[in-house]
Amino acid sequence: MTDSAEEPGINEAAALSAAACMFRSLGDPTRLAILRHLALGEHKVVELTAHLGLAQSTVSAHLACLRDCGLVTSRPQGRASMWALATGAELLDVLAAAERLLATTGDAVALCPTYGEEASR
Repeated sequence: MTDSAEEPGINEAAALSAAACMFRSLGDPTRLAILRHLALGEHKVVELTAHLGLAQSTVSAHLACLRDCGLVTSRPQGRASMWALATGAELLDVLAAAERLLATTGDAVALCPTYGEEASR
C-alpha cells in the first residue's frame, strides 16, 4: 500500500477500510479456489461446481460476492453465463504476493490464535 498521508486528497481511513473489505472478499477458501480456477480462463458455473465439488447455489453465492466486489465479471452465453476475472493481472499480482508472504511467514498465519485455522473452528 502506498503512503496515503503524503498524497493530497486521499482519505486514509477510507482507503484502509476499502482495503480491509477487499481482503475480506479474498478471505474465504472457496472464493480463492474460484479465483484460481478463473485465472485459467472463463468458466460456466456448472464447470466450477464440477471442479470444486460444491453445490451450484454455493458457487453462485460466492461468484455474486466476487462480482459485487468487482473481482469477477460475467457475460451471457446462451442460457448460461461465462465468468472471468475482472482485473486478471492485478488480482494475480495480489495472490502471488500473498503466496510469497506466506512462504516467508511459514506457519505463523495458520497458527495465529486470533485468525489461524484453530481460531475459525
